[in-house]
Amino acid sequence: MSQFTSPTPTAATSISKKISANTTGVIRLTFDALPDSAFIREAQLVQSPKRPDSPAPLPFSAPTLWRKVKAGTFPKPHRLSERVTAWKVGDVRAWINQHTANA
Repeated sequence: MSQFTSPTPTAATSISKKISANTTGVIRLTFDALPDSAFIREAQLVQSPKRPDSPAPLPFSAPTLWRKVKAGTFPKPHRLSERVTAWKVGDVRAWINQHTANA
């Protein structure tokens, strides 16, 4: 008798909604499934005309994102390397929660 049980259908469904695979077979967690300590890049934050089917947590474009960062109305990204900047998921979630509470 096995001590492991399979996940309930509702648990499996909620997990599958948080995981997506792109055309190369790479599995990516959606924004909701990422921990607050994770980093997220611009391409995963905003909707891109090049990737219309990929979900994005922010309802504006990349230029608007950078205007908001420059104006100080959106959290500043972290410089991970010379050519890579990313935002902490927790900072982005806090910003989203603050703006949805005021709406």
